[in-house]
Amino acid sequence: MYFQRHPLRIGLIFLVIFASLFAFILKLSSIQVFRSNYLSDKADKQHNHVVDLEPKRGTIYDRELRTLALNVAAYSLFANPKGMTASQKEVAIRRVTAVLGEDRGSLEKKLSKPKSFVWLSRKIPQDQYLRLKAEKIPGLAFVKESKRFYPNGALAAHVIGFANIDNAGLQGVELEYDKYLHGTKGVAQFLRDARQRDLMIEKDFLEPKDGHDVVLTIDETIQFIVEKALDKTYEKFNAAAATIIVLDPKTGEVLAFANRPTFRPDAPEKSPIGNRTNRAVAFTYEPGSVFKIVTATAALEEGVTNEEEVFFCENGKYRVGNHILKDAHPKGDLTFRQVIEQSSNIGTTKVAQRLGPDKVYEYANRFRFGKRTDIGMTGEVGGVLKTTNRWSKTSIGAIPIGQEVTVTAVQLAVAIAAIANDGVMMKPYFIKYIKAANGMMIEEHKPHVVTRVMSQETARRMRSILQGVIDVGTAQMAKVKDIPAGGKTGTAQKVVNGAYSHSKFVASFIGFAPVNDPKLAIVISVDEPHPAYYGGVVAGPAFREIVEDSLKYLATKKGLPHAF
Repeated sequence: MYFQRHPLRIGLIFLVIFASLFAFILKLSSIQVFRSNYLSDKADKQHNHVVDLEPKRGTIYDRELRTLALNVAAYSLFANPKGMTASQKEVAIRRVTAVLGEDRGSLEKKLSKPKSFVWLSRKIPQDQYLRLKAEKIPGLAFVKESKRFYPNGALAAHVIGFANIDNAGLQGVELEYDKYLHGTKGVAQFLRDARQRDLMIEKDFLEPKDGHDVVLTIDETIQFIVEKALDKTYEKFNAAAATIIVLDPKTGEVLAFANRPTFRPDAPEKSPIGNRTNRAVAFTYEPGSVFKIVTATAALEEGVTNEEEVFFCENGKYRVGNHILKDAHPKGDLTFRQVIEQSSNIGTTKVAQRLGPDKVYEYANRFRFGKRTDIGMTGEVGGVLKTTNRWSKTSIGAIPIGQEVTVTAVQLAVAIAAIANDGVMMKPYFIKYIKAANGMMIEEHKPHVVTRVMSQETARRMRSILQGVIDVGTAQMAKVKDIPAGGKTGTAQKVVNGAYSHSKFVASFIGFAPVNDPKLAIVISVDEPHPAYYGGVVAGPAFREIVEDSLKYLATKKGLPHAF
């Protein structure tokens, strides 16, 4: 038999074979060299299931380690729309809507997505979780998470602040110390089979690091006393807003700090932004007569007068430049002590004229008006204190009595605390220390002297004069039985459309107690109270209540038989 040779055809076949092999080699080389990382990652994703492990957010405590904010277990509801039939989706929508009150349209939209995982509701209440779990709805399941819980509701809300659903701080201590509280996420990695089912074989594990605990200087009991008194004042006088701050004058520690209106940290979205604003550090106002402590301090420290020198108060009217200065209650002769006790604008201005603008400004600057206190709260402003080259001819009759200057409540608290602390101004602070879960100290805050405002002797004389304000002067409604206290009232007209209003006022009181050894320095500021608006009438009773109840509490805490 004869076989015909076809060398050309055979050559072509071998060429095609070799070309194909070469192409395969190039393709494989390309995959191996250029796409290996991509394909390897894709395979890992298909066969590895990564789960984030949430750390425990740190707890916020008061100074006595009473809990103010903590994390509690919560369950979040999710669905697998890809694995659900249309009838199962309808059942899920109907039952979830009935239990959670969720919008039907929103649930339909979520369940229409071609995904194997969608959130339906995060961190639902315990009773709703138990109801839904009992129904065993096909396609739905739960993930255990944690959420922030505030056991005292709105207590100290403007200090504590709040965190969002993912436990990230958004305001207050929750925001300012989030890097300490938040902790570090952990990771768990599990193998999957070809059908994407978890084999529950752990491949890798990184333990989460819990957040640190933050201990405040706030005393929960004093905070409660303050907020009770604040609510009474705020509601009784139909105020637009109000603030109370209590400091330990010897250390600068914030013992209580409250604003009205307020909000609930567990539901901040239900309150307007104005309620969540920390007015004590972010809002400024003309202080009125409480600012007379600056003029009085300067006069005693510089020796331009003494407590018993008599000033003629012009029977209520006194010309300063082209302006007629008035007293609320006309007076004739008053001693310097009585000028402060009766809060005479005219008597105070005559003393300020002796001092001169430079000295008035110097002492206002010593009290650090016009500067932030650096308390450490977000949004703090410094107010306005004009240098003397910006004073008008009438400024000497305005600034010494608390006009043409703006302050914050926290500045006033620090100022009155300096008088209570023998003339030494302490930096205010509200964080005591930060500790890790294992007890290791991370950060500790201690008392810090800012400056000496006046001599110890001047501070003693000022405390005596300010005791007279309560005993026989404008603040008799602030008098506490058996506890000598001192303070100063203020009734400031608000500026509306560039002019002083005759119907809108800020009523204030700043004070300390007991006089001989002050344990508390307090500022009370009430915005637009009515029908009453005098500082002694509006804020005085709140001061009395706070001092009486707080000193009783402190005495009991120290095991003393009676108050100081």
